Amino acid sequence: MIESLAPSAVNADTATQKDAIVVTGLRKSFKELEVLKGIDLAVERGSILALLGPNGAGKTTMIRILSTLLPPDGGTAVVNGHDVTREAGQVRKSIGLTGQYAAVDEYLTGEENLLMLGRLYRLSRADTKKRTRDLLELFELTDAARRRVKTYSGGMRRRLDLAMSLIASPPVLFLDEPTTGLDPRSRLALWEMIKRLSASDVTILLTTQYMEEADQLADQIVVIDHGAIIAAGTADELKERIGTARLDLTIAASSDFVRAEQTLDGQALHLDSKRRLLSIASQRGVHELKEVLQRLEDADVEVENVSLHRPTLDDVFLTLTGAAATPQANNNGEEYQEKKTQ
Repeated sequence: MIESLAPSAVNADTATQKDAIVVTGLRKSFKELEVLKGIDLAVERGSILALLGPNGAGKTTMIRILSTLLPPDGGTAVVNGHDVTREAGQVRKSIGLTGQYAAVDEYLTGEENLLMLGRLYRLSRADTKKRTRDLLELFELTDAARRRVKTYSGGMRRRLDLAMSLIASPPVLFLDEPTTGLDPRSRLALWEMIKRLSASDVTILLTTQYMEEADQLADQIVVIDHGAIIAAGTADELKERIGTARLDLTIAASSDFVRAEQTLDGQALHLDSKRRLLSIASQRGVHELKEVLQRLEDADVEVENVSLHRPTLDDVFLTLTGAAATPQANNNGEEYQEKKTQ
């Protein structure tokens, strides 16, 4: 469940009783660049929260603060009942983290990677062997367990990376764009594994630019842009915000595009002059389509193509941020951050 919390509401008791993650007034800047501008949210135990946003919105910065890799400039963050600043060691014992790139040793086998990490977590030898065996089976890597990781496909590396983040059975898991660069089949396989983890009561905070991924996996979604939350709710609730349908109109001539925009008088959610495309949120579907076409005809604007779509999270993203979702491995703001923290 996503909540807007006043600063006084955030404390370890709140997190322990109900929410695995509680964030209040979280701020972070890099010199003149303000990346997080006072974020407030809470994530219920055993749920999946998808954090959406365009490149540079502050998603990775949020993950790095919550996983104790980066100190906040202001506000508080509590993970599994522990403050990320004052109790960083306890937080680290409670979390698993998978970043945008698989953090595995290519010269070790998949099994050796897991065994090594288990020992680094100071698990007993017996527990490490059992967890390794169970995770290899869960992530369908048993047959490749004794092959060097450099022979693995991209999807296999991502699955191993996720398995390694779970070696210590953490109750909270951070996934920072975990399916970036995967082919569709590997992405679907990873989605199924994430669903299984959630079903076993693991709390998951997922950042992604794949709208379908958020739609498929998330119990709740938060949209962040320019370091601030601009929307929160379930996928259906967010879709309802922009209407029951979307009209896409392609104007026949570039010279008519400005006149078409003026005729619609601010109705357009998105304008693409190069493609001569206007998108409009619609509550009345076909009836509104007829009215729009009539207005354009009266204005002597010729329409080349028209389509009517049910709303998707891509439409939500487009409406809220003014930009299409464009999945990429990184972005300028986050790259600046990474360099400053290395």
